Amino acid sequence: MLVALAFFTFLMARITATYVPFDTDVGFLRIKQDYIDIYHWRVAFFVHVYASLWVLLAGFTQFSERIQSYYPRLHRTFGYIYVTDVLLITGPAGLLMGMYANGGLPSKIAFVTLAILWIACTATALVKAKQGDFAAHRRFMMRSYALTLSAVTLRAWKWGITHSVELPPMDIYRAVAWLGWVPNIIAAEFLIRRHTLRKPSDLLYAWIRRKQPSN
Repeated sequence: MLVALAFFTFLMARITATYVPFDTDVGFLRIKQDYIDIYHWRVAFFVHVYASLWVLLAGFTQFSERIQSYYPRLHRTFGYIYVTDVLLITGPAGLLMGMYANGGLPSKIAFVTLAILWIACTATALVKAKQGDFAAHRRFMMRSYALTLSAVTLRAWKWGITHSVELPPMDIYRAVAWLGWVPNIIAAEFLIRRHTLRKPSDLLYAWIRRKQPSN
C-alpha cells in the first residue's frame, strides 16, 4: 500500500512542477483561461496546487504502522501538518475553485461536495484523535486520504476515458468530476469494513498511556 501511495505522491509532484513558478498556460489552466484574471480564483488555484503536495506527503506517513509504533511524535507532527493544510489552506481553496468548475452545475456540485466531505472527514479525524477514539480517528483519516487521492485518480480516469472512447471533452470532464472521488470513498469504506477497524499498535497506546497523568 505504501508503495502505491509513494507512486501517487510522485505523480502529483510531477504535475505540480509544471506550474512552477506561476505558469498560467500549462496543463489544467489551458481550459481555465476565462478565470485567470479573477484574482481570488487564481490565488486559490496556486495555493491549492502547491499546498496539496504537502497534504499528499504528510498523509502518506499516516498509514505507516512502523511510524505509528516507533515514532509516535513524528506521526502526530505530520498529522497536524496534514490537518492544518486541509482545514485552513487546501480545503477552502478547493471549495472556492469548485464553485467555478467547468462543465456547469453537475461539475460544480461534484467538486463542492468533494471539498466539503474532505474538510468534514479531516476535521472529524482530528476531533476523534483529541477524544482518544483512535479507531474512529483511523477510519476518518482513511476517508480523508481517499478524497485527497482524488487529485491523482481524477487524472487517471481522464487519461483512461480519453484513450478508450471518443467523447466531447466537456462530457469527459463532467464524468471525471465524480469518478475522481466517488470510487475512492467507496474503496475506503470497503477497506474499513474488511479490516474491521484494526486498532492502532499496542506501542502507540503504551506511549499515550505514559503521557497521561496518573491518578
